[in-house]
Amino acid sequence: MRFGFLLAGCFALTLQATASLAQAQGAPIPLPPPRPASLGGSPPALAAAPTPSAAPAATAISKNAAPPKAPTMDAATAVDRANAWFNSSPTMVSDFVQIGADGKRTEGTLYVLKPGRLRFEYASPATLEIIADGTSVAVRDRRLATQDVYFISQTPLKFLLKEQIDMARDTKILGVLLDAKSTTISLEDRATFGGVSRLTLVFDAQTSALKQWTVIDPQGYETLVSLANVDLKTRPPGDLFKINTDRFN
Repeated sequence: MRFGFLLAGCFALTLQATASLAQAQGAPIPLPPPRPASLGGSPPALAAAPTPSAAPAATAISKNAAPPKAPTMDAATAVDRANAWFNSSPTMVSDFVQIGADGKRTEGTLYVLKPGRLRFEYASPATLEIIADGTSVAVRDRRLATQDVYFISQTPLKFLLKEQIDMARDTKILGVLLDAKSTTISLEDRATFGGVSRLTLVFDAQTSALKQWTVIDPQGYETLVSLANVDLKTRPPGDLFKINTDRFN
């Protein structure tokens, strides 16, 4: 089993053709609709449709609006702000869209409870379950009736699992790119299963919130994950992170 192919969208599942096409067309990767209120937080308010009289004014404002300014912070400050965002909460619940190394698009809900607990819950028809219980990571495929378990230290997405992350200490920073909308940090992790993994993390330039990541595993397989409706307040129930050791029927 290709560990990086399954764990990169999780942990730590070729995007290049799909991503290149999307970039060429100027189309962002589609994200799932907002989660229902039961997952935490208030449901998004519905925006009122603009009246015909308001349309010309909106057009005038749009034409005269100044372009967004590029951030003035340096690379070290950008890394510090990204670390601070990761360390600001021990929990996270988020919708995700994943494009794996085979170009396949899957989506679902990501649950994080630090330190060390994580669950990628894939929506049907996907048959994967990926769970970290604080010590181990299990990749369970109901269709293939297989389950593989790895040490949590072997996963490349430690930034989601450590109680306090310091990217400059815990990984090797390869570069930082700043623009008006995003901060992109490229990392290298030599402690992952099978060799070196390379990660690219993309944060919102204003809030430093994580928006997406790309993992290239030691075998060269590339996976992109985009987040939406990120909730840092709701605490996921602990039983979500229990690894099922039962045999498949």
